[in-house]
Amino acid sequence: MPDLRLACFTGGAEVSLRALRGPAVINLWGSYCEPCRRELPVMQRLADVAGDRITVLGVNTFDAREAGASFAEAVGVSMPTLFDPDRRLSDALGGTAMPLTVVVDSSGRSLVHRLPLDAPKLAELVRSHTGVQVTL
Repeated sequence: MPDLRLACFTGGAEVSLRALRGPAVINLWGSYCEPCRRELPVMQRLADVAGDRITVLGVNTFDAREAGASFAEAVGVSMPTLFDPDRRLSDALGGTAMPLTVVVDSSGRSLVHRLPLDAPKLAELVRSHTGVQVTL
């Protein structure tokens, strides 16, 4: 993971992305992005189903805080979310489009997935890269 610190979406201390340990799924999304709007509820289901077996973290990216908060509330997002209005993480990962998902295994190796994910594709990506089996 890039050596970045991002603010918690709801305020509080910044989070060091380099300190994040896997297995983890980090989903970069924006309220303005139609594929993100379809994918974010699937990420929330992953967070709900996986429990403590995998960390699921959202990153509201290149967005206005109010727009991100309104959308996240409307779809019931409760997973931890960071705020990156300047797109620093996306830029560091070489992202050009949203959504962007990073899967980190238990040894810290990361895989960047650059296309939207539905439930079956997300479950397979998590299983193949982290070994964590989930049913979404």
